[in-house]
Amino acid sequence: MTTYLNNPDAVRALVQPDRVHRDLYINQEIFHLEQTHFFANTWNYAGHESQIPDAGDWISNDIGGRPLLVVRQADGSIKAMMNRCAHKGSRLVSAPSGNTGKHFRCPYHAWTFKTDGSLLAIPLRNAYENTRLNECESGKGLTGLTHLRTYRGFIFLKINDAGPDFETYFGDSLSSIDNMADRSPQGELEIAGGCLRFMHHCNWKMFVENLNDTMHPMVAHESSAGTAKAMWADKPSDMEKPMAIEQFAPFMSDYKFFDDMGIRTYDNGHSFTGVHFSIHSKYKALPAYDQAMQARYGAEKTAAILGIARHNTVYYPNLTIKGAIQSIRVVKPIAVDRTLIESWTFRLKGAPPELLQRTAMYNRLINSPFSVVGHDDLHAYKGIQAGLQASGNEWVSLHRNFDESEIRGGEITTGGTNELPMRNQYRSWSRYMTETM
Repeated sequence: MTTYLNNPDAVRALVQPDRVHRDLYINQEIFHLEQTHFFANTWNYAGHESQIPDAGDWISNDIGGRPLLVVRQADGSIKAMMNRCAHKGSRLVSAPSGNTGKHFRCPYHAWTFKTDGSLLAIPLRNAYENTRLNECESGKGLTGLTHLRTYRGFIFLKINDAGPDFETYFGDSLSSIDNMADRSPQGELEIAGGCLRFMHHCNWKMFVENLNDTMHPMVAHESSAGTAKAMWADKPSDMEKPMAIEQFAPFMSDYKFFDDMGIRTYDNGHSFTGVHFSIHSKYKALPAYDQAMQARYGAEKTAAILGIARHNTVYYPNLTIKGAIQSIRVVKPIAVDRTLIESWTFRLKGAPPELLQRTAMYNRLINSPFSVVGHDDLHAYKGIQAGLQASGNEWVSLHRNFDESEIRGGEITTGGTNELPMRNQYRSWSRYMTETM
């Protein structure tokens, strides 16, 4: 059995140009190394500015197994730090969000810290005189993160100094976030309502791969979307479709539809489906929304913004957005075979309420623990997680439409049924897994 700890060559060998080894999904050492290296070397989504509008507001998160705090400062800026008291290591907060006022107070020994992480007060402070407290890490307060960027309200963090800067890492893939925000008549988004959390009993990479896999919908979703499509098959062509049918039925499009949609990939594992059109392209028009957009942007620019209907944009490794439906999902690896998926809905500021209603329905129908479509995917993931334990073939095929020229990287646009997005993800995975090993 291969040992991967302190063995970057063995880790690199798991990724070949047109296939990957099953240990990426089932090996405990690999999962540990991902937490230690891969997630720390990459830029990860940590939250949205609309969740922390006021001074002292905070959200907690876990990235690469590390508990983190993102806090709004008194001057309006945002800082991130480890959610760990500098004394005995207790988490300072355990809830998903809150407002701390002007300082954090540890629930164990009452050490207090300013919202920027600096040490404010210690009980029995005179007991530390003539000790080395001020010389060590504990006396310096909370551990802050240097690499934090916000983009159109989206907050991203990188834990390690290794790896590229924000602009280099994401490049032109940020156009999907631009389009999502531009769909607001005010050019801004805000989180609407709570979060739908759905535990997936599979490795996190299976979920991320599937986001731009266009070969599975007409197979895996035949029982759900196929039933919805059949129910509507005998209705008059000019009859207005209910919102649920409008959202369900396109999942049962044929291979040509999905191939013609197109896929675009970027360096560092990012990609999106829907270069030319997508399953969101034929939602019915909402006149009040169109009017609000044209009042802000004019008719020509409004048409350009709304003419983009990308399906899933993967911001590798932990964020996927659906700009045309204003929904995101966040990937949180829990164990080698357990992944928590968070689904959030966004409100387009200045848009009529029908837009949020459409987003909320899509999230319930497709993404939530109570969804119909989401369980089809989960069943497939569980089957892969179990099937990879079989002997005789230790490799996962990613050969479809492979072309050696793609290894050079850069922005590539190709047919929507190409497995390029998956190969692109694993080339990035191999790089950032071994960069600090």
